[in-house]
Amino acid sequence: MSRDRTARSPGGSMDPSAPRAERRRLTHVDRSGRPRMVDVSDKPATARRAVAEALVAISPETMSAVIDGGGPKGDVLTVAELAGVMGGKRTSELIPLCHPLRLTDLVVQVAPDRSAGVLRVRAEAATTGQTGVEMEALTAASVAALTIYDMVKGVERGVEIRSVRLLSKTGGKSGAWTREADAAGGDRPARPPRGVRAAGRIKGRRSS
Repeated sequence: MSRDRTARSPGGSMDPSAPRAERRRLTHVDRSGRPRMVDVSDKPATARRAVAEALVAISPETMSAVIDGGGPKGDVLTVAELAGVMGGKRTSELIPLCHPLRLTDLVVQVAPDRSAGVLRVRAEAATTGQTGVEMEALTAASVAALTIYDMVKGVERGVEIRSVRLLSKTGGKSGAWTREADAAGGDRPARPPRGVRAAGRIKGRRSS
């Protein structure tokens, strides 16, 4: 398998004349091109947090069934939230080059959004360590979204999982990063509306 090691110019094209020190390399690939875990031995332990999102598009009829808890497999929101937490905790077993992390917080929330026709999955992970928790947040959101599909596929096969993405991260050498909001504000790393249940934390009634 060939690997192009040239750098990109400001216009996006590859620039073979750039000094090797200025060329960006994938951190999970060593100089010989072999995959590896990143050595974080010399990194200081810092507080790190990441927020990820997934959108699950469903029909109005399925949305009503989810909110009412009347699906054939039971309470979709609770099962999806718990599944997301369980999946996030096992990220290093699923993604080959992820470091096993001791998570200090992991919350998954699923908020029904009737106007957009989606269930909004929000996963927030935190740790104090030498590497970030972006993958844990993304994995938690993904597993929760897949669980929603499994829970409702008996009544709607055409469910779509959309926009699994990182919304924000803090901590580490690179500092804070937040995804820019789009014109409709859909990329804001905002918390779900009040009344949404979090796995392991009950906060009022579900939003509709």
